[in-house]
Amino acid sequence: MNSEIKISGRAIGVGHPCYIIAELSANHGQSYKRALEVVRAAKDAGADAIKLQTYTADTLTIDCRRPEFMVGKGTLWEGQNLHELYTEAYTPWEWQPKLKKEAESLGLHCFSTPFDETAVNFLEGMNVPAHKIASFELIDTELLKQVAATGKPIILSTGMASFEEIEEAIRALRAYGCTQLALLKCTSAYPSLPEEMNLRTVPHLAESFAVPVGLSDHTLGVAVPVAAVALGACIIEKHLTVRRSDGGPDGAFSLEPDEFRTMVDAVRTAEKSFGKVS
Repeated sequence: MNSEIKISGRAIGVGHPCYIIAELSANHGQSYKRALEVVRAAKDAGADAIKLQTYTADTLTIDCRRPEFMVGKGTLWEGQNLHELYTEAYTPWEWQPKLKKEAESLGLHCFSTPFDETAVNFLEGMNVPAHKIASFELIDTELLKQVAATGKPIILSTGMASFEEIEEAIRALRAYGCTQLALLKCTSAYPSLPEEMNLRTVPHLAESFAVPVGLSDHTLGVAVPVAAVALGACIIEKHLTVRRSDGGPDGAFSLEPDEFRTMVDAVRTAEKSFGKVS
């Protein structure tokens, strides 16, 4: 594996500016106009990329209210079944090429998280510059194989995964052609508490696998991403919404544009401070 990757010519890794991804996720509220607002807000807030998610409720689950299909208690989505949540959250596929075109016209990279073979094929038809694998899909070896075979850079979230599962995922990706891989430390809680983040994992993963490592962050506020960058994170992924008051599945743990800009500015200031041993 390489200690840096390149997305559309942009180098990502130690010694390069942190690559900052604004996650659209469900913050469009099923409004294409609002989705465009988020894309434009990402540019204004200093993001390098906007990331989508590519699935439908029917490709992820079935509409069933048995306990195993219900969202767990103590979450933002308690009381919904998975099909209801994904129906509310999914980004219509017909929007995605148009959102990518808008992002690129602004100088942003645009790529997505595929959840099955149909999504990978669709995104390859859009000629996305990279693929993101969600934490929940890290053990989906068939999906990893298909994404690796595209030859595109891959960003892999590691929430909930054991060290051994990360090793296995990387072996599968390597075996099927992935030569550009980055990992994201992730705590799969929504929102996450700072004391649950275990950011010392960032340099540990970088040392263990010799790939760029970043943070997919679901905490409230901007302190944790800046701390991660100080520990060597090369990528920060953070949810962006126009207004938290708009609600939606992800709104409560998303940043508004002025907050996202504060985070970006703090990251850039932190980078300037690293300097050298003196």
